[in-house]
Amino acid sequence: MSEVGQRMVRLVREMQDEITTALTAIDPVGFREDSWERDGGGGGWSRVLQDGEVFEKAGVNVSEVYGELSPQAAASMGGGAHIDDLSFFATGVSLVLHPHNPMAPTVHANYRYFERGDGSEPGSWWFGGGSDLTPAYLFDEDARHFHDTHKAALDRHDVALYPRFKTTCDEYFYLPHRKEARGVGGIFYDNFTELGQEGGLALARTCGSALLDAYLPIIERRKDAPFTDANRTWQQIRRGRYVEFNLVWDRGTAFGLRTDGRTESILMSLPLTARWEYGHEPEPGTEEARVLEVLRHPQDWATS
Repeated sequence: MSEVGQRMVRLVREMQDEITTALTAIDPVGFREDSWERDGGGGGWSRVLQDGEVFEKAGVNVSEVYGELSPQAAASMGGGAHIDDLSFFATGVSLVLHPHNPMAPTVHANYRYFERGDGSEPGSWWFGGGSDLTPAYLFDEDARHFHDTHKAALDRHDVALYPRFKTTCDEYFYLPHRKEARGVGGIFYDNFTELGQEGGLALARTCGSALLDAYLPIIERRKDAPFTDANRTWQQIRRGRYVEFNLVWDRGTAFGLRTDGRTESILMSLPLTARWEYGHEPEPGTEEARVLEVLRHPQDWATS
């Protein structure tokens, strides 16, 4: 592990502490922590809250793994695929929050660093990450706030980053078999090297800090909103789409399973409950239909 890798490990542990402390102030049920070891090298710390007062399921996980990649895993990569050395090191923090209230959106975030070999060869290291919002019911002010907060964070580094990362997020968190986005997007980047290692660390720190500013005002506004059984059913259907994306299309899930990561931690991102109704389509003119229209035609949310 390089010196940069060691610093990233410290950063993601700090982020885990900061985030879980803030969330415990909202949901006093609190998190349980499991530490685990990976066959082949490394391990992690998983913090999960289940059946809380605000969150049906919430997880904030950190991993620090190393070892040998399989040729299949190495070949599937973007950056670093040209490197013969199959040894690797990876660390990151991953978060998914699924609230009880259908009016409160799910949020996901992940910030990570990956290294091949000793990390000294061009293309042998890169950063990735981002955060996205997945509402069952769309409140425009929430989507605007989430995007504006992340845009302001990225603008501190380069004003060209937000438009790129927003587009990448819309393209990545997309279900081709449904022809709809998973949510209203956010930011996403991968195989990122252009700011250098110091810049990549700083970017991860800035964006990770922005997450709480982006999400906490939203969950405070929506966690106690009134809802009906029909609202809850629609939330469950949308969570079914979340499951479909994570199990069928998400590269992080596939990488974790291919590299013998801890299954419980990898699948922490799935909601506690979900629903699939055959041929379900919302009635025209309803709030449910409006959400689906936006998911089928992603739009710009940032106001500045």
